[in-house]
Amino acid sequence: MAMDVHVRDLRYFVSVAEELHFTRAAERLYVSQPALSKQVRALERQLGVALFRRDPQGVTLTEAGAALLPYARRVLDAWSEGAAALEAARAVARGTLVVGMSTSPGRGGLLPAIRSRFTAAHPDTVLRLRQVSWEDPTAGLADGDADVAFVWLPLPDADRYAWTVVAEEPRLVALPEAHPLAARTEVDFTQLLDEPFLALPAGAGPLRDYWLALEERGGRLPRIGAEIAGTEETYEALVAGLGVCLVATGNAPLISLGGVVTRPVRGLSPSRYALAWRREDGRRPLVRAYAEACRRAVGWG
Repeated sequence: MAMDVHVRDLRYFVSVAEELHFTRAAERLYVSQPALSKQVRALERQLGVALFRRDPQGVTLTEAGAALLPYARRVLDAWSEGAAALEAARAVARGTLVVGMSTSPGRGGLLPAIRSRFTAAHPDTVLRLRQVSWEDPTAGLADGDADVAFVWLPLPDADRYAWTVVAEEPRLVALPEAHPLAARTEVDFTQLLDEPFLALPAGAGPLRDYWLALEERGGRLPRIGAEIAGTEETYEALVAGLGVCLVATGNAPLISLGGVVTRPVRGLSPSRYALAWRREDGRRPLVRAYAEACRRAVGWG
């Protein structure tokens, strides 16, 4: 028996065997009925056995055809799985990974360090950075616009995500330089309880509460001086005296420009900055590779 049967020939055979009708099988395969009949007869000649009985009453499988059918189906299923695996490998080799962020990670060249490690392993993958407003605390993960994202914890709907912590940093208070507390080298959080605070948009959920330090207020609600959704807005609100705000140490240089100072705060837990991804994407090769590059870069730094 010839052993070099093409996958196409097996697909034609299985389609006719399942439809038991050459015209319907041809429509299913998007080929002409004469072409299908010709190809099936060529397969029968190659195998040296009739696979179908053709008579005025219709088409039926011969014993040989019935014997071949389950094996032909297995070959086609295996080929489909192989083609899917090949396509996944191609996607990994020549894919695009979108990295979301609301502010630049900075922190001693973290982003270039991750990129160099990732691209060394995946040189054909395109990394695309996506800047996201603070209105989205997931930096594009929630709506699927980012594959991985640099975020601040806690995240809303935290069960949807997995993450690796990049940095734990003290929370500082940012103040207008003319503020009475700016003269101090350190501030106790109790001294800030009556101050108007700059707040993230309401959509930021638990992250808004975290940067207002709700847990440390002992039940006292914060005064909101203004809402902010970006670094420039924060700086302008501080200079205008609309309020004070808490900021991570690593982000302090972004707003410590003319007219604004930052001071350490006693009585606050440190902030946590993380690389996060959707849990269902945890097995995606590019997501796993970027997370591993991030862990290596943090350890190396």
